[in-house]
Amino acid sequence: MKKILTGVVVLDLTRFFSGPQCTLILAGMGAEVIKIDDPKTGDPIAFAPPYAGAAGVSFTSQTEHDMGLAYLKRARGKKSITIDLKSERGREIFLQLVTHADVVVENFSVGVAKRLGIDYQTLKKVNPRIIYCALTGYGSTGPDQSAKAYDLMVQAAVGLMSLSGDPEGPPAKAATPMSDAITGIFASNGITAALFNREKTGEGQSIDVAMADCLFSLVFDEPIDCYEALGVQARQGNRIMRFSPFNTYEAKDGWLVIGTATHSEWLALLDVMGQTALAGTRPELLQTSWRISNNHEIDKIVGAWVAQYNRTEVITILNQVGVPCSLVRSIEEVLQWQQLHEREMIVPLVNPLSGQAIGASGPGFPIKFGQLPSSYDTPAPIPGAHTHEILERFAHLSLQQIQELKEAGII
Repeated sequence: MKKILTGVVVLDLTRFFSGPQCTLILAGMGAEVIKIDDPKTGDPIAFAPPYAGAAGVSFTSQTEHDMGLAYLKRARGKKSITIDLKSERGREIFLQLVTHADVVVENFSVGVAKRLGIDYQTLKKVNPRIIYCALTGYGSTGPDQSAKAYDLMVQAAVGLMSLSGDPEGPPAKAATPMSDAITGIFASNGITAALFNREKTGEGQSIDVAMADCLFSLVFDEPIDCYEALGVQARQGNRIMRFSPFNTYEAKDGWLVIGTATHSEWLALLDVMGQTALAGTRPELLQTSWRISNNHEIDKIVGAWVAQYNRTEVITILNQVGVPCSLVRSIEEVLQWQQLHEREMIVPLVNPLSGQAIGASGPGFPIKFGQLPSSYDTPAPIPGAHTHEILERFAHLSLQQIQELKEAGII
């Protein structure tokens, strides 16, 4: 079945996470994503630990068919070819592909694409309708544009680590590489917007997406520049400075979270806790500003009530009265959560070398369209598996020419 981006051709020059996350989203919406790797080095995560294969998941390769688990997740729904972009002939072939493409995505360091002769200014001469998206750590402008960055550096640079973790502990990063993931999402959004604009104007577009910009734009939604004036410490732990209660609480058999963002939710929580009378004698409990300033006291009241029950008992009680809450699920519990399975968000991964499921799962496609499907229809490709097909279709090369290029190390 056709998907929302069926017919869109994407040339994917990206590596690691932020770029592959962007093109993974485009692939899930139906774009033909063509991964282009160097024939000498390949994709750096295709055969890197942790490995996954018929013998399971391990930090050491156990069979000749083992592949990188991250690659099996991030390359789903894509095709794979190899071209040596550093060679003149390889660059010529790439430019031929560009004439038939809609989008080029790269996450090289700033200046690399220009040195290779495949930057936007060059490509738009070949195809004025091309949409070119560059993902970098800090952007293609500014004094820090050339600084190397991984997710850890970006979380530190934009202040997220200074805000995360226990108030008495050291700076802490988010458990997953959030800046990479978020940047890929922003980039795919920019690309789809540029495709829409091209439909109206016929014009291509260059897109500059920085990991630091993307993460900071989300962090700075909070009034962190006003914390000092408000008398709020930077590191809030699990709390949020606008609401109270809003925290983790320990039941008899584990942890859960409770948060009230409205007056009616707080009144409902007071009622089920049997504390309505307390609010009558202490009217300050009904003032959000007082509760925020006295979080520790509110947490004692809520925590003492939660401690009387098992987790599921608390969840059942609070769901009945409309108070937001959730179990703090372990990863094992998350993978058993029926809600995610119902929405096809936990899907098996297949190793293309063995053709078998690997006993590990990947995330399903998170955007659900009402009239069109969205999913990753094929497993990650064997590296270079589509080289002949793509070069025949788009570069109009014969099988003999392709073989000669392969023997020369150009593909």
